Amino acid sequence: MKNAIQNYIGGSFYNPANELWLPNYAPAQGEVYCQIPDSDAEDVAKAVVMAQNAFPAWRDMGAEARSGYLLKLADAVEKKLEEFAVAESIDSGKPLSLARRMDIPRAVHNLRFFATAILHTHTEAHEALPAMLNYTLRAPVGVVGCISPWNLPLYLFTWKIAPALATGNCVIAKPSELTPMTAYMLTELCAEIGLPAGVLNVLHGVGGKVGASIVEHPDIKAISFTGGTATGATIARTAAPMFKKLSLELGGKNPVLIFADCVYEEMLATTVRSSFTNQGQICLCGSRILVERSIYERFKVDFIRETEKIVVGNPLDENTQMGAVISEAHQQKILNYVKLATEEGGTILTGGKAMYPKDAEKGWFVAPTVIEGLAYDCRTNQEEIFGPVVTIQPFDTEEEALLYANSVRYGLASVLWTQNLARTQRLTQALESGIVWVNCWLMRDLRTPFGGVKDSGVGREGGWEAIRFFTEAKNVCIKL
Repeated sequence: MKNAIQNYIGGSFYNPANELWLPNYAPAQGEVYCQIPDSDAEDVAKAVVMAQNAFPAWRDMGAEARSGYLLKLADAVEKKLEEFAVAESIDSGKPLSLARRMDIPRAVHNLRFFATAILHTHTEAHEALPAMLNYTLRAPVGVVGCISPWNLPLYLFTWKIAPALATGNCVIAKPSELTPMTAYMLTELCAEIGLPAGVLNVLHGVGGKVGASIVEHPDIKAISFTGGTATGATIARTAAPMFKKLSLELGGKNPVLIFADCVYEEMLATTVRSSFTNQGQICLCGSRILVERSIYERFKVDFIRETEKIVVGNPLDENTQMGAVISEAHQQKILNYVKLATEEGGTILTGGKAMYPKDAEKGWFVAPTVIEGLAYDCRTNQEEIFGPVVTIQPFDTEEEALLYANSVRYGLASVLWTQNLARTQRLTQALESGIVWVNCWLMRDLRTPFGGVKDSGVGREGGWEAIRFFTEAKNVCIKL
C-alpha cells in the first residue's frame, strides 16, 4: 500500500497542482497510514479539458467497444479481489470478511452489469401513418461528475462511473477523502488495461473544495452524488440554476415493521443484519424497529441476545463481524446521539458506549446499541445517526405502525415482515419510501430503480434509470 496516492487525469498520475496533501486514517487503528491530494479547482479544470478532448472518440467508438473496456476492468478487479478487500477494510474500518463478500464482488458486478446492459439499449419509433415517422435517439450527456461516499467506497464508486462510461460519457469522479484507496487502485488498473486517456479522471480531496469545484464547473453537465442530505441540498442550490442534470441519493431513517405473523427466526436473523451490517453505516440499514405488541417482549429479549453475540474487533481478524466506524468525529457524533436518547427518556438495553478491541485499542469503535422507550417523534427517532444504533418500539395497529414509519422527513427504504398478502399490498403502497423489502433486506437486482423520496433524494439510479440519466433524449420527426 502506497504512502501517498495521486490524482488520475488524462490517463496519467499527478500530484495536486497546489502540492497540498491530506492525511488518510485507518479507522481501526486511529492512525494516519497515507497521504492524499488536497485537490482544488485547478485540478478540476485540467481534468475537464482532458475529458472534453477524449469525449468525441469515446462517444463514437460504439457500445461494444466501450463494453469491452469495462469488462476488462471488471476482470482486472476480480483477479485482485483479495488485495482490494484488504485495502477496503483498512481504509474504511469494515470487516475484511464483509469487503471480501460484499463490497468488491458488487463492484465487479456493477462494471459487468452496465458493460452488458449497454449492448441491449434501443431507440424508440412512433409511426403515425400517413403523415410522419418519429423516432427517439439517446446520446451521452458529455462530461459528467460522479461523487461517491465513504461507507461503501468501491461498491458505490463503480455504481456511478460504470453507467456513465458505458453510455459514452467522460467522467470526473471524486471518491470520499475518508476512503480513497480502492478508487486509486482502480485507476491503476485503468492505466494497466489501456482505458483511453481522459475517459475517466479521478480527483481526491475534500467536498468543500474539489467536490464543490466539480459541481460548479460550467462544462460538467450532470452530477451524480451519494451522501448526506445537507450536502445534497448545497449541490442542488449550485447545480439547479446551471440547469445540470442531478441525481442525489441522500440520507435515510429507515423503518422495519414487524408483524406477529412473520416467519420469526428468519425475521430475527435478518433484522440483526439490517441493523448492524457495516457498523450500521449503510443508508439502507433499518434504524427504527417497530414491533407488533403481542410479540414485542419476545423480540426484545431475542434481539438483545443476538446483538450481544456480534463480535466487534480488528477488521482484519477473520472472526470479526463488526469493525470500526469511519472517524473519531463520527464516533463522537454517534455517542452524542446515545446521550441524547437517554435525555429524551430512552433506555439503553445494550451497547451505548465506545469499545477498545484487542489489537485495535486506538481505533474508533462503538458497541452495537439498542434503545427503547422513546417517542416516535423525538430527535433520536427522527434524525439520521448512521451508526450501530437502533431503537425498538411496540405498536398496536397497522395504522399506528404506518404513522410511525412515515413520520420522518426521509423516505429511502423500509422493511415489512408479514405473511398477510392483503396487508402487504396495503402497506407497500402506503409506505413513503423508494424501496420496500418484504420479508427480506438488501436483496438487490441491478435492473431495478434505486433511490428515495422526500429528503432522501432526487432521481433514481440502477438499470435503465441510470442509462436514462446519463443520456439525453432527442426526438427526430420525418414527414413522410
